[in-house]
This record gives sequence, C-alpha cells and structure tokens, in this order.
Amino acid sequence: MSLVVAVVGPTATGKSDLGIALARALDGEVVNADAMQLYRGMDVGTAKVTAAERAEVVHHLLDVLEPDEDATVADYQARARSALEEIAARGRRAVAVGGSGLYVRALLDHMEFPGTDPDVRARLEDRVESEGARALHAELERLDPVAAAGIGPRNARRTVRALEVIELTGRPYSASLPQHVYEVPAVQIGLDCDRAMLDARIASRVERMWDGGLVQEVERLLAHGLGRTASRAVGYAEVVAMLRGEIGPDEARAATAAGTRRLARKQMGWFGRDPRVHWLDAQDPHLVERALDLVARADAGTLGPGSDDPAPRRTLGS
Repeated sequence: MSLVVAVVGPTATGKSDLGIALARALDGEVVNADAMQLYRGMDVGTAKVTAAERAEVVHHLLDVLEPDEDATVADYQARARSALEEIAARGRRAVAVGGSGLYVRALLDHMEFPGTDPDVRARLEDRVESEGARALHAELERLDPVAAAGIGPRNARRTVRALEVIELTGRPYSASLPQHVYEVPAVQIGLDCDRAMLDARIASRVERMWDGGLVQEVERLLAHGLGRTASRAVGYAEVVAMLRGEIGPDEARAATAAGTRRLARKQMGWFGRDPRVHWLDAQDPHLVERALDLVARADAGTLGPGSDDPAPRRTLGS
C-alpha cells in the first residue's frame, strides 16, 4: 500500500481544495476525516464538497450517517480503513482530508476503544444536564489532567466519554489514546494560516453559509430529526437556538463565527502537537507544488520528521 497522504489543520484553510488537487495529481481518491461531514444533509454548514467535485474525484465516507445517529470514532476507524483497502486494491492513492483530529489519529495510528456502559453513560449525561459540562470537565481535570487538556470544557460528549472510560477501566482515559506512531504509513501535510487572515476567511465562510441556505438546511434537518451530536455542531447549534427564538439572526451569525474561530484554534493546538505534521502556508501560491514535493520525498524515503522542517508559524496554537 502506498503512503496515505493526509491533509490536516484548522477549518477554513482550504484542506478540501488541496485534497482534491492532490488526488487529481496522484491518481487518488479522497477519504473524509471530518466528523460532521459523515452526516447526510449536513452540507452547507460543513462546507462539504460539491456534487461536481465528487463526480470528478471519488470521495469516501461522506453522507454515511443519518443526522439522528451518533458518530463514533470506532465505527469511523473500521469504515475508513476498509476504504483504504479498497483504494489500494484499485492501485490508487488514498488522500485523507479533514480537521477532526481524533478521527485522523484513529485512521492512521494504533488506537484502543474501551467498551461502553449505557447506564454509566446515561448517568453522566444526566449530570451534564443538571450540573453543566464545565463541572464534569473540572472533574476530569482532577482525574486525568492529560485527557482534560485535550478536551475543551464545552465538549460535553468527549468529557462524558472520558469519565465513562475512567470509571469502567480504572485507568486514565489518556492511557487509551493513540501515540504518535503510525499503524497506517502516511505523510501528513498541515495547512497553517495567519490568524488575522484565517479570521477573515472564517467570517466570509459564515456569510456564504447563511447566503447558501444554512437556515433552511437546519429547518429540514429538524423536521426529520437532528441527533445530539449533529445538533451541537458549530453553525447548527446556533441556528437551532435562533429558530427556537433564544437568539436573533445577527447574534446567531456572530456566535457561529466565534465558535468557528474557537474550533480553528483547538484544531491547530491538536495538530500542532503532532511532530509528524509537515506544515505549509495555506496562502502560498505554490501550495500544490510544495505539497506534491513533500509526497515525492516521503515516497522516496528522504523526508525527515515534521520537526526537522523549517519552524512553521503555528500562530493559532500560540
């Protein structure tokens, strides 16, 4: 199997465009590594690639879940690795694209999946409702500071999962997380961007989402059932609140932009801690050529670890 090419980094840096360009140049197929793009009908708010782009370049793991289903990392790993095998069997190159750090790691690295207990999960979720996500995150900080550092205090779902694993296994949740060692050989290309420029790109994206029908998309999803995971996604949560009359349209737009900025910084922090990522400037006019050079050097075995590259700006992680 050829090295998997993984295009990673924060939202709004142009990962999808670069992934498609690399797939064209490498006779490849794209494997989605964005958790929210797994869902059918969640197109506008996730900036999902268009039907025309999908007709030109084969994409895997888009639209594989209903919006009322919960995405799981274990299910994603099984589906994504199956896709890698199919792509390799056709003699083509896999190009993984996405900003969901845990999903990228599940695809590429060894990763354990401790069991679940519906009673424990339900009890913890009830506590989220009664005590708030921050209270449970504070508990996680006491029990497993390493895990808490990688999970935002607003991320109730991952906080609940971490506390569930700790209770079931008696071990820190972080003990089950992947190490920076490939199980699937790969070269990771990260897209970095100046903070001010990225904020401007995020603002433009939010405007395009609203103009492109995000509100109508959320209305359709609500009519057919929108699950806990999907309804908490950035953009969707804010529109749901607006439709319920909890906030106004301007506030919903502003909250979506702010939430997307927070997401971008979280993603940069996650990928910035991975020493194997080779960083490129998202605004570089020769971006595709530089990315292809990294792939060629990786294929030839002459590309050192990401930490040997000239120091990236990593402005979002600072």
